[in-house]
Amino acid sequence: MAQLPTVIDVGRVAGVSRQTVSNVLNAPDLVKPETRARVEAAIAELGYRPHASARRLRTRKSSTIGIRLDPMTNGISGSVLDRFLHALTEQADARGLRVMLFTAKDPDDEIRQIRKLRDGADVDAFVLTSTFYGDPRTEWLIANGVPFVTFGRPWGIDDMNDPQHLWVDVDGFSGVRAATSALLADGLSRVAYLGWPSPSGTGDDRRRGWRAALEPGGLGASEIDALQVQAEDGVSQGRQALAALIARGVDFDGVVCASDSLALGALLAAPAGLPVIGYDNTPVAQAIGLSSVEQPLDDVAAGALELLLGVNGRELVGWTADPDQPRHKLVTPRLVRRELAAISAARA
Repeated sequence: MAQLPTVIDVGRVAGVSRQTVSNVLNAPDLVKPETRARVEAAIAELGYRPHASARRLRTRKSSTIGIRLDPMTNGISGSVLDRFLHALTEQADARGLRVMLFTAKDPDDEIRQIRKLRDGADVDAFVLTSTFYGDPRTEWLIANGVPFVTFGRPWGIDDMNDPQHLWVDVDGFSGVRAATSALLADGLSRVAYLGWPSPSGTGDDRRRGWRAALEPGGLGASEIDALQVQAEDGVSQGRQALAALIARGVDFDGVVCASDSLALGALLAAPAGLPVIGYDNTPVAQAIGLSSVEQPLDDVAAGALELLLGVNGRELVGWTADPDQPRHKLVTPRLVRRELAAISAARA
């Protein structure tokens, strides 16, 4: 079996000492740029990877990120967080980091689990998902100096611009606005919106995108208001909500939805041929040919790690006073258009 390359091997190829290689790995700012470039080239050439256990002993850090394993709410939109978790785990591994999963019944229980993991020095930083209005988790983490980043903005609390609250999010406003604008460009004029009840930071942001696309088209505020309907996330809820909109006699020629679950429900209630666009680009959307807004979850995972790792890109640092260190990242989604197929069987 071939022997794995060592720090000594990297130093020999780069023409530097073992200590210089160690500095490049752990304190790159101490090394001249040209020397650092030679060492990094040698690392790439040899395929060298630092020994994680030795590094953890030396730095007294676990090189581990904790993230709550959310329960699967349904088999459609629930797949989004699962895909994000896979992307985060793969990208963390490529950076020599580990991901520890834990469960919690509710936000208060999640805080208790985080406290326990921190007290045991098992985890250096945390990634939070499913942010919501008045989220107590972020306030506790900031107050206790625990490094973290959220997938989702701090909706409804006074730390939207807090430098200690690192967050990465998908721009739902622009995603739904693009979906609505695409239907308007197809010649439609009265596009309805099927979304979640307010207050919902994510849902309200997507609703604003729909409204921003419709407002220049000449509809009055009351006409636009009449085109929106709310429902909890789910296929049956989406079906009932759109059926209620139809029963009220509202004139509409297309539907944009806050999720693929709602979109599938809308398809089951809508007249055949009515254009419907979902959100999340789940496997179900791909299977039936549903147009949907895709969240670039690989980019979200990369953004979360970039915020946590700081400027050197190698060590979990969390919040820093460095004014050049980015605190937030907003990722732009993309609209995937498809020809609908196979829904007639589901409708029957």
